[in-house]
Amino acid sequence: MDLFSRTWAALRAAVASLPDEEFAKPSGCRGWLVRDLVCHLVIDAQDVLITLVTPSSAALTHDAVTYWAVSDEPPSGDDPLDALIVRLAAAYEDPALLKFHLDDVGAAAGRAADLADPGMRVSTQDMVLTAGDYLSAYVLEWTLHHLDLVAHVPSAASPPAEGLARTRQLLERIAGATFPSSFSDEDVLLVATGRRAPTEAETAELGTLAARLPFVLG
Repeated sequence: MDLFSRTWAALRAAVASLPDEEFAKPSGCRGWLVRDLVCHLVIDAQDVLITLVTPSSAALTHDAVTYWAVSDEPPSGDDPLDALIVRLAAAYEDPALLKFHLDDVGAAAGRAADLADPGMRVSTQDMVLTAGDYLSAYVLEWTLHHLDLVAHVPSAASPPAEGLARTRQLLERIAGATFPSSFSDEDVLLVATGRRAPTEAETAELGTLAARLPFVLG
């Protein structure tokens, strides 16, 4: 629960620090500018708020690992929600408005997470899991998108080290694979999710695991 709050606060602070011109730069998400990514974060914050006020009495079906579906195909950009986010982001026009909306909704999502009972069962996307597991799953979401945010904006602060480490652990459990210890946490996350191609040396170290990449999470 604490790590959710720290990684979310760090991501929001990184967005708040961006000069307006950085919003027109590409992000680490294929086909999305920084402004599109930030708009997606607004939607994410709304999802957190909705989920935390959607309790369930049904049996648990998922946890922080099984919350994530894995495929080997990167998003094509054809998904209607992806297309909507690009149009919605463009409609803001002034990056200050987008910053304000993320700060407003994002702060509310952070407060809701701080107040949530980690053992409470919540429902989202036809899944039932504890609030603690749901928020743990979102540590991965925040950390990967923080890497996306800074991919072409090196002046922005990087994700917290503890968030990178926790996300690596979670990703390895999701993938059922252990990455070489010589890989930094950031390199594991970028290479494993297809955000960058492995170097020849990294490919050699990965061995048979290289053929399974990327792990596209959704």
